[in-house]
Amino acid sequence: MTRIKKYATFRVVAAVLLTTSPALADNDFPPAITVAGEATVSVPPDRAQVDAGVVSDSKTAREASEANNAAMGKVLLALKGAGIDEKDYQTSRLSLQPQYGVSRMSPSGTGASPIVGFRASNRVTVKIRDVTKVATVIDTLVGAGANDIGNIIFMVTEASKVLDEARQKALADARRKAEIYAGAAGVTLGAPLSISEGGGAVPLFRAGKAMGAASMAASVPVASGEETLSVTVHVSWAIKAAQSSQ
Repeated sequence: MTRIKKYATFRVVAAVLLTTSPALADNDFPPAITVAGEATVSVPPDRAQVDAGVVSDSKTAREASEANNAAMGKVLLALKGAGIDEKDYQTSRLSLQPQYGVSRMSPSGTGASPIVGFRASNRVTVKIRDVTKVATVIDTLVGAGANDIGNIIFMVTEASKVLDEARQKALADARRKAEIYAGAAGVTLGAPLSISEGGGAVPLFRAGKAMGAASMAASVPVASGEETLSVTVHVSWAIKAAQSSQ
């Protein structure tokens, strides 16, 4: 008897769910087509950033630090002399580390590596507001004694204006796709029910690889190229049955 009651109860609950589910679907989930629209816009960068530094090795920490301070002082003076505003360059990393030699094993099989010297490093990040001067700034850094040139980053400062253009194109792309699906399904598009921008509509910065000063020629060729800004938008369009021609 218990099994028969349980089965009967389940049939009643299922019947209620089936009766109410169409109403829920009509009210909460209107017929729709959801698509993603994409667009990219390429523009030349109008700003760059260069990371450069001086590395100094010596037998003592004081000697390494003093040599490094003097060398970086020359680099900063060279930047100022080249017309770079002081607000456009700042120290990004400063370090002083011991340098170890080959460990000497004791008779017991253990032993620490001896300190054979010290390495001091001072790095500065330079903002370049005129991308045509990137090569000149690098030449200035190397000529003043910078022996560790890092990444070059090109960027677009007013990216929001360019992204607005990409957003319009992405929405048009979403409508184009939705119309294709609607035509294939025999329905027509209504008003958009929801519009959301996909993760991170931001400019894609492009960075060059790090390079050592010893591998650089007297005049460094630098190509800024173009930056690509990308937007993805997700749109749900209401749909309705196509009207008959008769």
